[in-house]
Amino acid sequence: MTPDDLLFTKEHEWLRILGETATIGISDHAQKELGEIVYIELPKPGMKFNSGESFGSVESVKAVSELFIPVSGEIVEINEELGAAPEKINEEPYGAGWMIRIRLLNQGETGDLMSAEEYDEYAAEEKD
Repeated sequence: MTPDDLLFTKEHEWLRILGETATIGISDHAQKELGEIVYIELPKPGMKFNSGESFGSVESVKAVSELFIPVSGEIVEINEELGAAPEKINEEPYGAGWMIRIRLLNQGETGDLMSAEEYDEYAAEEKD
């Protein structure tokens, strides 16, 4: 169910690395917990963030949740379509619901992230 080419944080963000760039979004587990997403706030391209910093927020019918960047990076692209259609995050969290693309500033920071298998176990324990 969870794509095995992704890395995950305990805050439920995912990271897909392709060379020196990475795509980031929230997990299927996170979008289910949030419920219907109605608004997203994303940074502007060119902004830089350190690992663990908040880069935006998602608002659902239940709550507003901050988004945390899994690794240090410079925003190179945001998913513009989410402004008009934030429900894409609910529909395809690992596809059309991606949020940002970054240029990695330190690839060594991925060591603390979880594999898909580790994340599935973590998310299952969190439900209990």
